[in-house]
Amino acid sequence: MSDSLKHECGIALIRLLKPLDFYKKKYGTKIFALNKMFLMMQKQVNRGQDGAGLVSLKIDVKPGQKYINRIRSVNKNSIEHIFQSVEKEYFDLKKKNPKKIEDIDWFKENYKYTGELYLGHLRYGTYGKNNIERCHPVLRENNWKAKNLVVAGNFNMTNVDELFQQLINLGQAPKEKTDTITILEKIGHFTDEENTRLYYKYKKKGVGKIKISKKIEQNINIKNILKESSKKWDGGYVIAGMLGHGDAFVLRDPNGIRPAYFYKDEEIVVVASERPVIQTAFGVPITKIEEVGRGCALIIRKEGGVHQEQIIKPKRRKSCSFERIYFSRGNDIDIYKERKKLGKKLSPRILSSVKNDLQNTVFSFIPNTAEIAFYGMVEEITKSLNKLKQKAIKQENKTKHATILNQTLRIEKIAIKDAKLRTFITADEHRENLVGHVYDTTYGLIQKNDNLVILDDSIVRGTTLRESILEMLGRLKPKKIIIVSSAPQIRYPDCYGIDMAKLGDLIAFKAAISLLNKTTKGRDKIQGVYEACKKATKLSKEKQKNEVREIYNSLTAIEISKEIACSLKPKKLNASLEIIYQTIEDLHQSCPNHTGDWYFTGKYPTHGGNAFVNRAFIYYMEGKNQRAY
Repeated sequence: MSDSLKHECGIALIRLLKPLDFYKKKYGTKIFALNKMFLMMQKQVNRGQDGAGLVSLKIDVKPGQKYINRIRSVNKNSIEHIFQSVEKEYFDLKKKNPKKIEDIDWFKENYKYTGELYLGHLRYGTYGKNNIERCHPVLRENNWKAKNLVVAGNFNMTNVDELFQQLINLGQAPKEKTDTITILEKIGHFTDEENTRLYYKYKKKGVGKIKISKKIEQNINIKNILKESSKKWDGGYVIAGMLGHGDAFVLRDPNGIRPAYFYKDEEIVVVASERPVIQTAFGVPITKIEEVGRGCALIIRKEGGVHQEQIIKPKRRKSCSFERIYFSRGNDIDIYKERKKLGKKLSPRILSSVKNDLQNTVFSFIPNTAEIAFYGMVEEITKSLNKLKQKAIKQENKTKHATILNQTLRIEKIAIKDAKLRTFITADEHRENLVGHVYDTTYGLIQKNDNLVILDDSIVRGTTLRESILEMLGRLKPKKIIIVSSAPQIRYPDCYGIDMAKLGDLIAFKAAISLLNKTTKGRDKIQGVYEACKKATKLSKEKQKNEVREIYNSLTAIEISKEIACSLKPKKLNASLEIIYQTIEDLHQSCPNHTGDWYFTGKYPTHGGNAFVNRAFIYYMEGKNQRAY
């Protein structure tokens, strides 16, 4: 992707179902789970590079021994930083106690990061400061084991103000107004209530206080806790948590917006944000990996029982299509096929743009996430080339057949990304100071009569295209530059975890506003939408509709694409410029099971999404450069 996007976040959970010495005997290591956790987190580093965290939990330890241990980092290489610390502590312990360390019971008691339950997290900070306190997992501590709560997640709530007020109404005084704190405290509140309910239930029966604790741990109702906690949640989320005595859960939103997969056998339960992570780390076939259901919680009990429970009534599946286009790694076989199909679907319009002149057309892509779609595009255009060859052979004499048959597509590596530069490491207002240096090019490949087709997976802000890529490509002096996006036009902001929350940042929206501003009728429409949005915000979120969709009703996708091309074309670029976007119809045909497309269509899957986009338009009109959640 030419415009770097942040996305929150990635999770990894491991629960060992056998005694610790089982893994030492079978796999030859006392730190089997730690090794697997490192691999799972490293394989999901694409999901979060602003920070990382790890919690290990020991089950059934003696009173006085610390059983929850957490380490977090916001270092540049946060995963390595965490596991270097974990490793150092291991080798220091081994050096001091070379014989004792082989005793698995002694090792569990003395090494902080061994245990039966692990929760890892990778953070992309789309909102808030990037400091250690923002890193998950977050922890709510208590002397009662079953009241200790650890939470980490890939989530963004649209109604933080409402959730914050609920906590106040419960009598709490939250230390921050963030979705992380409100989620932690909401689950924590109902965890406390469940503990209290069970305490008085068993006290009434005459059970002793020490035994009551054990009874609570055996009978605490995770399903009810999550049901009560999540009643007012509005957003996209996968929330993983564990209680101090050893129960764990992973809860997914009712639309299935954010991804979560799990695997279980008699030895282990594993959860991750991406399916190939589990395949790679544990060598299991794809058929053994399941998806956490919409509105379901995967509940893992202390005694080892594993089951899914329906927590929230499932709604229409709206899994995020951006996961398929960009965020999730392409080594998931389904994603791989979908991205190739996205490239194939673009081929007819590309051929039309170059007028089937494949001899004078060079094909390339923006590294690295557009690569798979590029393969699909090339495959489809190669088929068209073969048809052209067949036609030419019928028309030409035999002496020219060899020349015709030897014609191939001109595929070159034109854009080269400098991995050392990342536009997202700086604040929004300084972004353009860096983007001009992110890409370089290969010179000498393009002739003056050539068309240059460059495939990108999506175009969000267009900043890097305008400030870097197009100027760079212009120096090659092609006849025509065609930028192709495997995603449709991004017309609406996101409120479920992707870093494109401001309407004014979106190049497609700016193009639409530019077109409307050219006529009195268009200017009136903009003002009318503004008034409609202000009126809508006086209603509850459940009664609001997306008023901003009216902006696009009188405009075609082709008109907007042409306006985008005009706005992005550098003054020094002599080549003609065309931008081709994926259609919504072809997106859905390519990714049939992931129809979450609100950033393209404005069809938000939750009420909070409609309220958010209306507020975002008001902020745009009033010149407020801030997110609307």
